[in-house]
Amino acid sequence: MVSRGEATSSTGRPRSEEAHNAILSATLELLAEVGYSALTVEGVASRAGVGKATIYRRWASKGPLVVEAFGQLPSFEDVDTGDLGEDLKQMLRAYIVAFNSTALSAVLPSLAGERTHDVELSKVFEPVSLGRRAPLLRAFERAQIRGEISDQTDLEMAADVVVGPIAVCLFFKGGRLNAKMVDPMVDLALHGIRGASSGLD
Repeated sequence: MVSRGEATSSTGRPRSEEAHNAILSATLELLAEVGYSALTVEGVASRAGVGKATIYRRWASKGPLVVEAFGQLPSFEDVDTGDLGEDLKQMLRAYIVAFNSTALSAVLPSLAGERTHDVELSKVFEPVSLGRRAPLLRAFERAQIRGEISDQTDLEMAADVVVGPIAVCLFFKGGRLNAKMVDPMVDLALHGIRGASSGLD
């Protein structure tokens, strides 16, 4: 994260790259503090030490700015151990650690809630969201090639089944994510996925 001192040039104004980073950092800070609906371009400009015009030269509106800032946060990292279960477990453990130690824990629930009734936000958020889950799908694709799961398995649905308990914990139980939930979560999900796949043969 760029500090306010680092983001300011000798003339008192951030240089271009420094300004860009300062704006993204300020956006994440405010998202975590006040949420998407209360975040304003004016507030970001003030926090970043830039003028509103500097922001609008880079982003047409609040939505694209917020989504780019969100894209700076940790996501799933690709893991390839040669075993689907181990790939998923390592991936999810690392994600939960990152989730609990960064602004992701405050920002993701805020954006997920807002996108349901903000058409602009949903439109720009969708490709970023899909890109962030791509490592999950690649793990399933490799497993399918290795014959660990049926080639008839719906990989999108399989990925949803694996991470579904995380969404339930966050949005319905209001709980904190714990890495201890990963092993039983993955084992149970894969048992169901493989069982469903075998029923298609």
